[in-house]
Amino acid sequence: MTLIESTPVRVDLCKSAPRAHPRPEGQDRYTISEVAAFTGLSAHTLRWYERIGLMPHVDRSHTGQRRFTNRDLDWLAFVGKLRLTGMPVADMVRYAELVREGEHTFEARQELLQQTRRDVRSRIAELRDTLAVLDHKIDFYADARRASERL
Repeated sequence: MTLIESTPVRVDLCKSAPRAHPRPEGQDRYTISEVAAFTGLSAHTLRWYERIGLMPHVDRSHTGQRRFTNRDLDWLAFVGKLRLTGMPVADMVRYAELVREGEHTFEARQELLQQTRRDVRSRIAELRDTLAVLDHKIDFYADARRASERL
């Protein structure tokens, strides 16, 4: 049996395992309540995201109701990941502004994401240290309990 090594392919994690959209492209017009149900965000949060500039322009129906698209759902999924990193809302808004400004902002966007990555890695290291302390204490109590049971 021969093991064939392949060159690692760099995959955009935001696109590698996307959550299936409820509707296909072209039929993707969602109300705010549908987006709230799909994303788990409240309608209030979605309106707030739009108001502060975190959400790109959302189309409106002829009656003025917001009509979100699959692209909006993808953006909200990405914003959710940024929230999980602990990125401040101001930085998320800045990132959204840079995206809207165009390709000439790639370097600034990259730096913002790299700083967030450094912060996440630092928090992961802190959590690993904390986990090691917890494991030590758990083992201590397990050993102490076993010792007391032998007496």
